[in-house]
Amino acid sequence: MAKQDLLDNEEIRPVDIEETLKSSYLDYSMSVIIGRALPDIRDGLKPVHRRILYGMHELSLSPRSAFKKSARIVGDVMGKYHPHGDSSIYDALVRMAQPFSMRATLVDGQGNFGSVDGDSAAAMRYTEARMTALAEEMLSDIEKDTVDFVPNYDGSENEPDVLPTRIPALLINGSSGIAVGMATNIPPHRIDEVMDALIYMVDNPDATSEELMPFVPGPDFPTGGIIYGKKGIIDAYTTGRGRIRVRAKTHIEQTAKREIIIIDELPYQVNKASLVKAIDELVKNKELEGISEVRDESDQKVRVVIELKKDAISDIILNKLFKSTQMTITFGIIMLGIHNKEPRIMNLAELLGVFLTHRKTVVIRRTIFDLEKAKARAHILEGLRIALDHIDEIVALIRASKDGETAKAALSERFGLSERQSQAILDMRLQRLTGLEREKIENEYQELLKLISELTAILKSDQLLNKVIRDEFLDIKTRYAMPRLTAIEDDYDDIDIEDLIANESMAVTITHRGYIKRVNAKSYEKQNRGGKGKIAVTTYEDDFIESFFVADTHNTLLFITNKGQLYWLKVYKIPEAGRGAKGKAIVNLVNLREDEKIMAIIPTTDFSEDKSLVFFTRNGLVKRTNLSEYSNIRTVGVRAINLDDDDELVVAQVATHEAKELLVVTEQAMSVRFPIDQAREIGRVARGVTAIRFKIGGDRVVGAIVLNDENAELLIVSEKGIGKRSPASEYRSQSRGGKGVIAMKLTPKTGSVVGLVVTAADKDLMALTSEGKMIRVDTEDVRKAGRNTSGVIIVKVEKGDRVVSIASCKVEKESEFDDGEGEE
Repeated sequence: MAKQDLLDNEEIRPVDIEETLKSSYLDYSMSVIIGRALPDIRDGLKPVHRRILYGMHELSLSPRSAFKKSARIVGDVMGKYHPHGDSSIYDALVRMAQPFSMRATLVDGQGNFGSVDGDSAAAMRYTEARMTALAEEMLSDIEKDTVDFVPNYDGSENEPDVLPTRIPALLINGSSGIAVGMATNIPPHRIDEVMDALIYMVDNPDATSEELMPFVPGPDFPTGGIIYGKKGIIDAYTTGRGRIRVRAKTHIEQTAKREIIIIDELPYQVNKASLVKAIDELVKNKELEGISEVRDESDQKVRVVIELKKDAISDIILNKLFKSTQMTITFGIIMLGIHNKEPRIMNLAELLGVFLTHRKTVVIRRTIFDLEKAKARAHILEGLRIALDHIDEIVALIRASKDGETAKAALSERFGLSERQSQAILDMRLQRLTGLEREKIENEYQELLKLISELTAILKSDQLLNKVIRDEFLDIKTRYAMPRLTAIEDDYDDIDIEDLIANESMAVTITHRGYIKRVNAKSYEKQNRGGKGKIAVTTYEDDFIESFFVADTHNTLLFITNKGQLYWLKVYKIPEAGRGAKGKAIVNLVNLREDEKIMAIIPTTDFSEDKSLVFFTRNGLVKRTNLSEYSNIRTVGVRAINLDDDDELVVAQVATHEAKELLVVTEQAMSVRFPIDQAREIGRVARGVTAIRFKIGGDRVVGAIVLNDENAELLIVSEKGIGKRSPASEYRSQSRGGKGVIAMKLTPKTGSVVGLVVTAADKDLMALTSEGKMIRVDTEDVRKAGRNTSGVIIVKVEKGDRVVSIASCKVEKESEFDDGEGEE
């Protein structure tokens, strides 16, 4: 019955459920946006972080105080300011103490506060905390009415609406959060760079983001790493949104038997333990080959060791790791925060502008507070000065008064004092009547007058106000300067490991069985003519050195096979090894087909249209194609030249616009020299034209060169180690397709011709034998001789050995020589 009466008396109003749900959801979403998930742009803090710092301030947990249990801090914050779960408060406190999460930690933690492996912090009853010096800067002057206070959730306490921070924490430590229908993701930055931008903005309040970017080149993550690509940074700083790529920082270490990859720094917020596990899984599933073991050797610093298999190439494995794991991440920047109780996306200049405005407001309010306090104190001191000047009369007046109120009124009436001044005189101790105390009062009064004048001037002058702010920023920059941890590279697509590799001359060898390596050319000391040479490579019994060449580490290599296919590779990607090492299988570097064999390797620095690639085949054909046609090489290679079934590639060289002639030499020492124009440029897959017709049956082309100078000096070498220098002019110019002239007088002591090179004052000769011996000879030691002569001994070849290849290399400044015998 009572319930029915209640229903009869209640006013029942119909409501639109759609409107009610919409209104309720909007109220909820705004509560999440403003009160929980997004930071205030002024102090860079979400409510929970602000309440934790204020709670620690109220507990007097300064950097100089003793630590207090985290549970005590969480309890105070939860009971007074943040009526949510204790775990959410503790998680926020823990994050502010983690050096791998915050660029500048705000909480000084004692105990286990988690790790970069994703380990959780110890329970709050075990850990202790206090504020850091930087957190103290965020609360500086809070007692001087610098910010507004608002009632807490139940009205029993007051809490700051925003902190009067002296640092732009939103940029320095960044922030991330997901609200309703929006999210923020602001990366951390280096404090001194941000302060430099603010100092510039004090003097240039209308500065644009583009003007500020020289001061703030990009984010600076606490875990280091490398940012690739400035475009994402520019987008974020100019529009408030951008995407940047962050890669782990690594280096390669060489052990006695193999290479190992060391991960030194991780991308921001990457879990190290999960990364190691992910690499292990890729190896177990055979999605990532070439890795034998992954182990974590980290202590205070990250050190993840990735051991490679014997024939694995570190650069190839690294590229796969970057593509397949969180060693490379994409960080999406959304610079969104709360401004004037509304969520807003801002660019760099707007974010710093909001902070600067907040800072000016804080300084003005602090100045007003200090001015009022100084005026109040000066007012008291003025009364004390009057009292000291009339002390006898005042003492008599006080003694004649029946009580304090009467004395106060009498003082005010007699000397024109205010009530506060009169009370101060009544409260004055007799000690203040001494001469020393009188002097102190006078000095304090004069100091206060000076302070009042200065504070008043600051409030009246924007220039003085800006100076105060600028000086504070300089002070923060000086005291809290930090080194940059995250490197920034201009363009992700342009990043190449060669930037970290010295550009040195390398001797590259390739064996018949397909093993390749590079050795620093300095490893081969210059020897006198006739030296036996040094072991250049250790081969299997049925293997032998087939070719070698000298190139700089930054050069691009064009691999041309017997099938006329061309592949692309950098010299530094060839594994470096000792002189005696056999090298690595070339199939690990180039995707050769089963029936393909590399016949020529061309080092080049660019793919200019002013250059052409000249091919010479065993059957005497020549083909010239513009080098630019080979610039876009695919991993599967491209067709370089069409060959007859019974033909193969012998030599390929780059010809510049200075090239005038081509010269071909055969195994039976016949040669043809003809103008390069007679081999006009043709398409990439063309067959070519005849360069020489063989006079002797079974002859074949063994060497060819591009002549840039008709006065060039040629060096020709036979398989028995006999060689000579002759001027190119002795090889008379003919038409392409002739049978040629004699290039060298052959005898049983010389054997057949193996090749020729162009000599120069800055070039040495390097000769390679089938048993893997290599000798470096000063070409000046090789005697000049006529075209139709044999020459002198360059390499002493033993029985069963023979010279298989020759090349020229840059002269090294070497003072020590091996007098003939060399090193076995």
